[in-house]
Amino acid sequence: MPLYMDVHHLSGGAALDDVAKAHMADLRTQGKYDVNYLRYWVDEQQGKIFCLVEAPSEEAASTVHREAHGLVADEIYEVKEGS
Repeated sequence: MPLYMDVHHLSGGAALDDVAKAHMADLRTQGKYDVNYLRYWVDEQQGKIFCLVEAPSEEAASTVHREAHGLVADEIYEVKEGS
């Protein structure tokens, strides 16, 4: 299954607790779309969030975010894991 890294840009910063809640909402929603949100990283001061996700398509990954909490990524990249 393809692996994607998505990037969110939030003006005014991003609170780690709020991002954790959004991630939990993703986990509750992802099964309907054959998506697996794996990890996320947060730069609270810059308002940047990075999500690593296995998904059949970019659209499926975005649909989970949209349905779970409405915070759709500003950018999404298909990535390959290196060693």
